[in-house]
Amino acid sequence: MALPALGAGRTGWVITAFLSEFLSDGRFPLLSTLTPDPVREPLGRGTTGADIYRPLGLGTPRGLVLVHGLAARGKDDPRLSQAARLLARTGFRVAVPTIPGLTRLRLRPEDAEPVVTAIQALRRETPDEKVALLGVSVGAGPALLAAADPRVAGEVGVVLSVGGYASTVELLRYFLTGAYAYDGISGRTSPQPEAARLFLRLNLDLLTRADDRRALDAWLADPSREPPRSLSAEGAAVLRLVENRDPERVDALVRALPPGLQDLLQRLSPEHVVPRIHARLLLLHGRQDPAVPFTESLRLAAAASGKAGTRLVVAGAVGHVEPGETYPGQGERLGDLWRLWTLMLEFLSGA
Repeated sequence: MALPALGAGRTGWVITAFLSEFLSDGRFPLLSTLTPDPVREPLGRGTTGADIYRPLGLGTPRGLVLVHGLAARGKDDPRLSQAARLLARTGFRVAVPTIPGLTRLRLRPEDAEPVVTAIQALRRETPDEKVALLGVSVGAGPALLAAADPRVAGEVGVVLSVGGYASTVELLRYFLTGAYAYDGISGRTSPQPEAARLFLRLNLDLLTRADDRRALDAWLADPSREPPRSLSAEGAAVLRLVENRDPERVDALVRALPPGLQDLLQRLSPEHVVPRIHARLLLLHGRQDPAVPFTESLRLAAAASGKAGTRLVVAGAVGHVEPGETYPGQGERLGDLWRLWTLMLEFLSGA
């Protein structure tokens, strides 16, 4: 009779210790102080691009795949390793694959494959338990694509997206114009065109003509140069999109892009696959996220409408994928902490 109460008590203090350490950015390492350091090792055969962090203790912990955002070093990024260790201390076996496209901003739908492989590797260790997925920032794209993959969709129990996105077109609109909007909520910040320029530069291989690729590559690499004018129709379409700062024109300019680029933008947008996800979907987004606007998680939640167990939390306590400090008042701060605590409880329970 005492075991359920003891288990619930342990879960409660683990969540409290985890949030204390995460939200203080490590200044209050409560969980790290109270738990042994996990063991890091390569993840199984056929997964040379992934590591696993195993907590020390009795029994076989639950499996979790952590999908990183933009990280030049992939699984070896120090902040990613720190996050994996902290999650392992909560009781997960944390698999961390390298997503090749997210090491150089050249994301492709095939970048979901390392996530699928990691899920399969964890399932081989514990065939009777479903796996949890946690996608960070743009890493939520490959995570959600993998969760919808028919090979493993039934093997994932819960997916948590932190600062994720729904539509690549909306990300381009945000970076180029600073505008974001969804379902009556809108806003505008300073544009970040360098992000869109870098994305398009690394995907110029989708253009047909080599001279277009060379001319646009030189210009995108150095915005102080005079824009190229001797371009084909598809090259000129890319140029017009990058130079545009009017959010109302973005949709038309995207429709004028080469078919290969349009198809890539469509296939990289998780909102289209969310209805095929079997797992419970949890969404966390910072209210003042400077990298991905919180309306993207609103869009993901809408795409999942009708799915039982979907939950969205927009919190000032979170920035992008790090602690934030946006509180209208003390009551809002306490409300944020409670929502984060219960979301973490749902994630652990769903796993």
